[in-house]
Amino acid sequence: MKLDASPYPFLVAPAAPTRGNVTVFVTDTLRQAIVQLDLKPGEVIDKGAICDRLGVSRFPVSEALARLQAEGLVDILPQRGSTVSLVRIIDVLEYMLIRKALEAEAVRVVTGNHSDELVETLQRNMSYQRAAVDIDDRNGFHERDLEFHDIIFGDMRFSKVKGVIENTRANLDRARRLILSPRRLSVTLNEHQNILDGIVANDAPAASGAMRAHIDSVMAELITFATDHAELFADGDMLREDPAYAAFPFG
Repeated sequence: MKLDASPYPFLVAPAAPTRGNVTVFVTDTLRQAIVQLDLKPGEVIDKGAICDRLGVSRFPVSEALARLQAEGLVDILPQRGSTVSLVRIIDVLEYMLIRKALEAEAVRVVTGNHSDELVETLQRNMSYQRAAVDIDDRNGFHERDLEFHDIIFGDMRFSKVKGVIENTRANLDRARRLILSPRRLSVTLNEHQNILDGIVANDAPAASGAMRAHIDSVMAELITFATDHAELFADGDMLREDPAYAAFPFG
């Protein structure tokens, strides 16, 4: 197959032979493609085209898909092939609830008890977020968004808490990318600023409350989007049939 005829132009083979485990490389590459929505929910996965594009054999691709199935990103049907899994909004709700509890507490802990560098690092991150909003760089903003939250956890130096967040990230991130728009970028920027303002003012309740409000805002928009685009979600029909299906504990 010629590369210019590939259905996966976003997959790029390494310039040099992959060091270490090829399966890890393929898994990471496909995970990134799924999370970034290059491989869309419900899309059939062409293993042969992936092999051609990445220059690997079928074995590491099969192994990678099995690992991504365990992460909830891929569905493998015997004799029918593999597809990118649809997002389950009820799972996203659970992930967001976990994040709200942990991140609101993280902000409370670091406010008034953080390193000298934290505020400066967050302010620098905010300047990058503003630049991304100005040019509608949605991927760039999303990366700076993740970094903003990681900076706060990094200052706590609680690796186990960060690990819990990381375990929820893949499916949550691709759901959040579905709602990226110029309006959402601006709203998130303002919400992040409110969190930072609370930290700068050493006002733990304000900073923690701003984090909770930010996560609630994202979740509310995700539920609205899922209701309007049910075909992208494994439980989208449930949302349309029963609005209380994904009732979210706001506030």
